[in-house]
Amino acid sequence: MKKALLAALPLSVALFSVSGGPSAQAQTGDKLKACFIYVGPVGDIGWSYAHDEARKLTEKALPWLETKYVESVPEGQATPVIDRLVKDNCQVIFTTSFGFMDQTLEAAKKYPKVMFMHASGFKRAPNMGTYMADFYQIYYLNGMMAAAVSKTDKLGYVAAFPVPELKRHISAFALGARAVNPKATVSVKWINSWFDPNKAREAAEALISEGAGALAFTEDTATVVQAAGARKIPSFAHYSPMYKFSPDYTVSGQLVHWDKIYIDFLTKVKNGTYKIGNLDKVDYWNLLRGGSVELGAEPGMAVNPKWVPQMKARMMTVGGKQVSVYSRVLALKAEMEKGGKFDPFTGPIKDRNGILRVPAGKVISVAELNNMSWVAPGVTGQVADEPKK
Repeated sequence: MKKALLAALPLSVALFSVSGGPSAQAQTGDKLKACFIYVGPVGDIGWSYAHDEARKLTEKALPWLETKYVESVPEGQATPVIDRLVKDNCQVIFTTSFGFMDQTLEAAKKYPKVMFMHASGFKRAPNMGTYMADFYQIYYLNGMMAAAVSKTDKLGYVAAFPVPELKRHISAFALGARAVNPKATVSVKWINSWFDPNKAREAAEALISEGAGALAFTEDTATVVQAAGARKIPSFAHYSPMYKFSPDYTVSGQLVHWDKIYIDFLTKVKNGTYKIGNLDKVDYWNLLRGGSVELGAEPGMAVNPKWVPQMKARMMTVGGKQVSVYSRVLALKAEMEKGGKFDPFTGPIKDRNGILRVPAGKVISVAELNNMSWVAPGVTGQVADEPKK
């Protein structure tokens, strides 16, 4: 009976069914099982929380989907978790942190019949793609607002690790700030952890004590927002809505909608568009255009209304005309949402050592952003692996 059924199927579907390919199993009516590996706890209110919220939204949107997750997996320790998930019949495995990249690639070679998707990295294989909902455009807008609301020329940034993602975000933040205030600087304190509320608090309080008039950060809790609010310093939320943690002092922030990517990718696995053999061509690089990321302290609130008057009062020169920072932020936001010509990393841009990194009239490429090691002028403090030439 089974042989007769296979004979009635198109050859390509039959072959994928025999091999247990994820696409074919989804197409034959079986549930597709997608599994997620998180670097932090799902309750971190930041990166892992946002991925898990998207997982739940995706499972709700796709009735043929089954999901599972493993939380708090340290970077560099993903291999045994992947092995366990493969044994548990996970057909698609999402590894959601930069430090999982090399082990995900090794696993893709080890398990050629499993699909892998790695977040924030750049290495791919026939059964391993990449995806990112990146914030550098939003960090530029946050930098503009930070310079407008800060009472000093000094801004602060609490940073996790000196990986390319953070270097481009910190640089975009600094470029935005300097577009408003050419004297602005961004002092960076590295905590070498994605999730460490105690270190994040210590770094935030140190930056404020050193004169920072506004804070941004990459750490997966609301600690910096809370610490800044307690000292009456404006801050910018990271990855998820944090307005409720400091309603008076959360100016804006970056929000992510990973479900936009997850639903699109898994639907294309279901219909056979994406399958083992072509994932090396799959690289989601989603910015403001498309809705995977959003400017705001919470959904629908691009700027906290309490800070709008101050931004309207702060003027800057654009094309020889005086405009308010508030109107400029909204204009650039609208342009980037439409995929317009403006990009924060449009040359000429020199790094903080005076070396030309983006030539005049050129826009930095995705590959260059994914391998970015330099930082922009205005960034102060040590930066590991920073090139000197």
